[in-house]
Amino acid sequence: MKALILTVAIITCLGLVLAVVLYLVAKKFRVEEDPRIDEVEKVMPGANCGGCGYAGCRAFAESAVKADNLDSHFCPVGGNDVMAKVAGILGFEVKAKAPAVAVVRCNGTCANRPRVNEYDGIASCKVKASLYSGDTACAFGCLGCGDCVAACQFGALSMDPETGLPVVDEEKCTACGACAKACPKAIIELRPKGPRGMRVYVSCVNKDKGPAAKKACAAACIGCGICARTCTHEAIVLENNVAYIDPAKCKLCRECEAMCPTGAIHGINFLKPLDKEAVKARIQARKEKKEEK
Repeated sequence: MKALILTVAIITCLGLVLAVVLYLVAKKFRVEEDPRIDEVEKVMPGANCGGCGYAGCRAFAESAVKADNLDSHFCPVGGNDVMAKVAGILGFEVKAKAPAVAVVRCNGTCANRPRVNEYDGIASCKVKASLYSGDTACAFGCLGCGDCVAACQFGALSMDPETGLPVVDEEKCTACGACAKACPKAIIELRPKGPRGMRVYVSCVNKDKGPAAKKACAAACIGCGICARTCTHEAIVLENNVAYIDPAKCKLCRECEAMCPTGAIHGINFLKPLDKEAVKARIQARKEKKEEK
């Protein structure tokens, strides 16, 4: 009995000593955390989507508090409203950024891009891309398994069974970029929404030369350069056989869209449908006037 009591007493004393040691060590090496981190985290949306480039809202808050300014920090989910609150807490000024939205740059619908292979493996774009180029002759287009849909935390993407392509719900899209990261073909791009949601973009990333691209997809960009020559704002560049429209320079005149021979250029959310003949007539009149001079 005495041995048992002695053992308990020794263990109790040892526990007390260790507790005191741990307390002293914790007190000595304690790292004081800036209370503003908690304040910033509270105004964050809490999505922890990684769209800001950090592991989550807490990591974003920690980085923002340590930063000299907020130039390299932006929460795509919370947008300008959240960033204004963060700036207020930290005493910084922050410039408002234009809202962005995910854009699917692929015209490879079932009608435009006929199948040449049948895939019966795991329904994953990442897996399919690691095995071969896809079910069609286009090695650059959408693989159709919906990895982007699964990656979106906000329900902003869905697969259209008729076209076989993902569709973006602009009202739900937060431009977090998760879908773009999930796409192994890099066909999803975050672009400014544009005034009243209007924007023009090349819906193709096929880098093959014209004949090969057209054979693979009827609505592919064939790298003809007509759009670049038509644009009077120098908003279009042609690189690796595919055109790209710079949203910062585009004036939404839609002349490139009217002149594109394959329909690879899309104008979104315009109030009136594009009158291609009227636009072509305008371009021709401008050309004739220039030649007269």
